[in-house]
Amino acid sequence: MSCFRSTFHVGVRLQPASRLYFVRSFSSVHDVVPNPITAPPPPAASVRSGKALSNALQANAPRNDWTKEEISEIYNTPLIELQYAAATIHRRFHSPSAIQLCTLMNIKTGGCSEDCGYCAQSSKHNTGLKATKMVTVQSVLDAAKIAKDNGSSRFCMGAAWRDMRGRKTNLKNIKDMVIGVRELGMEACVTLGMIDKYQAQELADAGLTAYNHNVDTSREHYPNVITTRTYDERLATIQNVRDAGINVCSGGILGLGEAAHDHVGLIYTVSTMESHPESFPVNALVPIKGTPIGDKLAAGEKEAIPFDAIVRTIATARLVMPGTIIRLAAGRNTMSEEKQMLCFMAGANAVFTGEKMLTTDCNGWDEDARLFKKWGLEPMGAREVPESQLPAEKKTLGVPLEQVAARSWKETKGEVAATA
Repeated sequence: MSCFRSTFHVGVRLQPASRLYFVRSFSSVHDVVPNPITAPPPPAASVRSGKALSNALQANAPRNDWTKEEISEIYNTPLIELQYAAATIHRRFHSPSAIQLCTLMNIKTGGCSEDCGYCAQSSKHNTGLKATKMVTVQSVLDAAKIAKDNGSSRFCMGAAWRDMRGRKTNLKNIKDMVIGVRELGMEACVTLGMIDKYQAQELADAGLTAYNHNVDTSREHYPNVITTRTYDERLATIQNVRDAGINVCSGGILGLGEAAHDHVGLIYTVSTMESHPESFPVNALVPIKGTPIGDKLAAGEKEAIPFDAIVRTIATARLVMPGTIIRLAAGRNTMSEEKQMLCFMAGANAVFTGEKMLTTDCNGWDEDARLFKKWGLEPMGAREVPESQLPAEKKTLGVPLEQVAARSWKETKGEVAATA
């Protein structure tokens, strides 16, 4: 067989022939150059991974018995391998080019009694933001119509207060907003602070698609960020939402002074709930002057969050919660198109678009339209199924999470073996 040897000399100055010299070389023997048209395709790429990542890649249904050790192993996988693995599992559960456009409107601004260290809307911080009353139902529906005309399929409404106690009139108006948004053919999501089971049921009766209540960070780091609401109070609201049959939207914020193990802890919290959240928002901190965390960063303490940590969090969440919609949220407007695409390749498949995200800047509709056209992305339509309607029977590969019940790893391994 005809062959040739290719040798690459590295960092060598050749001396006259009469003198000795040493050459450091990298040599490889190749068959004759293959015809690129008739040659067989190369073997499929393999992922050099640990046990946890291998298990995640084999799963054909969500599992909710992850350990922190498993999630940490996945999170700390070499990034190029982690990204490849996340893209692999993403294609099993989702269309890789489909991205949901969501629009978030602040329906009541400022004056919140909480002390969240990152938030411009806290009454405890001197951010210069003026508190307002809740906007009218019609103004919300007008904004939702504009969002729909620009491609958004989910409309989210946020109110800055601690909870819904004593807000019967506000709750009635919010229910009317939800009904109106649903009549437009859009998904409706609200974030209203803590709610009890009765308020959750009223929102469910109005047709609410999802309720956003982020846990923000790991349980361990949480007291460094917020002192006026406990971690368990957040989890109690999430349980009230789930019990009412409303989809849960719960994620976190990166850049709150946490460490990498707190990203692991954040994912651990939501992935070990009785069922995975329908949505997992990933926010990159937008430092705001006048907030404790924002002022620390403004003083040059450190950067908010390295970009690779954002990608790692998205990729790990995709592998651990394969059917969940991962929403690239606050901070996206600071990312280049190439960085955004890396996030999509890691498993993010929803973004917020429009004029604002509550009080922070947001990528505009025209900007995102150009992004989608340039990179071959497609807007995702409304796709919700209430968690109360999730079937429990066995599912096969390629079925989205909203049609699959979460189960233990023992059950999942049994299904993998049965379909192998």
